[in-house]
Amino acid sequence: MKKVTYLTLFIILFSITKSISQKTNYSSLLIPIELKQDANAVIRSSSTQITIESVDKMIVSKKEVVTILNKIGNRYATMYEHYDNDTKITKLSAIIYDALGNQIKKFSKNKFLDESAVSGGTLYSDSRIKYVDYVPISYPYTVVFESEYKTATTAFVPSWSPIEGYYVSVEKSKYKIINPQKVIINKKEKNFKNFPIETIYTENEISCEMIKQPSVKYEGNSLSFSEIMPKLMVVPKDFQTDGINGSYSNWNELGLWMNSKILSGKTDLDDVTKAEVLKLVKDVEKPIDRAKIVYKYMQDKTRYISVQVGIGGIQPISANEVDKVSYGDCKGLTNYTKALLEVVGVKSNYVHVEANSNNKVSFEKDFASLAQGNHVILNIPNNEKDIWLECTSQSMPFGYLGDFTDDRNVLVMTPEGGVIKRTPAYRNEANLQELNGKIQLNLNGSLAADLVRESKGIQYDYKFSYGSLTKKDLIKRYKSKDWSYNNNLEIESVEIENDKQSISFKETLKVNIGNYASVNDQEYLFRVNVFNKDNYVPKRYRKRRLPLKIARGYKDVDEYEFKLPEGYVLGVLPPIKELSTKFGTYKVSFEKINDTSFKYYKSILIKEGLYPKEDYKKYRSFRRSIAKYENLRIAIIKKK
Repeated sequence: MKKVTYLTLFIILFSITKSISQKTNYSSLLIPIELKQDANAVIRSSSTQITIESVDKMIVSKKEVVTILNKIGNRYATMYEHYDNDTKITKLSAIIYDALGNQIKKFSKNKFLDESAVSGGTLYSDSRIKYVDYVPISYPYTVVFESEYKTATTAFVPSWSPIEGYYVSVEKSKYKIINPQKVIINKKEKNFKNFPIETIYTENEISCEMIKQPSVKYEGNSLSFSEIMPKLMVVPKDFQTDGINGSYSNWNELGLWMNSKILSGKTDLDDVTKAEVLKLVKDVEKPIDRAKIVYKYMQDKTRYISVQVGIGGIQPISANEVDKVSYGDCKGLTNYTKALLEVVGVKSNYVHVEANSNNKVSFEKDFASLAQGNHVILNIPNNEKDIWLECTSQSMPFGYLGDFTDDRNVLVMTPEGGVIKRTPAYRNEANLQELNGKIQLNLNGSLAADLVRESKGIQYDYKFSYGSLTKKDLIKRYKSKDWSYNNNLEIESVEIENDKQSISFKETLKVNIGNYASVNDQEYLFRVNVFNKDNYVPKRYRKRRLPLKIARGYKDVDEYEFKLPEGYVLGVLPPIKELSTKFGTYKVSFEKINDTSFKYYKSILIKEGLYPKEDYKKYRSFRRSIAKYENLRIAIIKKK
């Protein structure tokens, strides 16, 4: 029996060894154990070589070998390349290997799918993408992706970000810029410290390499990915884009170039449109009031199609074109709004911004680059109280920016040149939700409630889209999201008021909840916090590595008036519960109205801020205490 076992083992090992020898580079068995630990994918080898042959000629060659260890890692099996009239793909291939390094699929250039990079409009039909849509059959598997493209656009030299995400380790990553013409290249290193990176910087070459970087674990309530991961940003001083030459070394020069070469002549409108807009603002004296009318006109007339700033070039579609087709991307709609404002005598500025709802990503004040920014908004100077307009939304209030673009450095293209400004911040108490309710408790354990909920600041941003939902979808939203913790919830009626003037969203509802209370012969037991449970508790980390960051502060204030079911009386109400920390405050109190009714008050304030990692346990303890008390139940008894 032993001989059979040893023979079988020998055959297995021989087969594995043979497979490894045939495809040494691509067998997942050769990945060092320390790089597999806590990893969803491993970058086996990544190489980017950029040759800047002249101001209007750049060649970018890439090869990446990545092993996907599980389903979560599929997002890192990237096999695509963009192209347009200025960019020609010269090489493109992808090969898929199994765990042992055996080839299972091969895609040559002509087998890549090819489609428009933009859907919903013909104005951007020249922007296209070639990609592979591969569905894995087992894990791990390895992707070898190679591409090369030649482009006349040198404004957007690919940056180097060797770590592509959390839980992604790096065996080797190389980045090289070959600069035979000694073009002046401005560069900035971000977060290189404490990472295994070697660099070489000369007039002819920029070279960076990372070797054997274990995966980085995600930690909640911490700095954003871009704030902790290494990145090399590079910008040639002299460049070409959209067929236009340019040169800049700072934000002011970049803004001047944008205004004179990219935005100039784009705001012309035909006489019919001008007359229509002027008629709307007739007898309106204040510039801001005229701007509000124009903004609403733009919102009612146009629709937005999503196009990243770099796709289709950085030039906005002319205002006349947008006026004709009534749609555009952020560039086109912002420029169109700017043109309409010019007609009514209101000056405004085109703005580049890095838009992201999850993290506030700011422009680097000391490093000018066209590559910074993925979105465009509009700025109206107003006696040092700038007004900011989001031109891609058909429902956003005038002068309001939500969490997509608030509180971050942006580039404003003023007539005097580019200026870094900061968008408005919505902090802590400004992000207010107030909830008032009258609640009738019924003998059978159900309840009926009349509610009024009003939201402001960023909490307005979370709610105002409710106004665009059908009644069916709105009710579904309440039942599955807002109050999903209440079983047997039914919405009898709902009215919505979106006050864009005061930027306040108000909901008035009649609600029933069946079997809410636990009823027996002795008592009637129910949870007093019916409609705003804040049960969030941060994840526990045995060894916290990163600082604590509370990215968004807010305040909730709740007041319910409870009316007891017939035949029941109040006992002793709970005492005041109050917590006060540097992270915020929490307070719950009760007030007896009479023997058959009482009031419940709750307020919670969470403060945004950056705190040392040692404070994480204290913050978690604070949130745990809140979550525990949010489930507070009280009992009432029958009259004797």
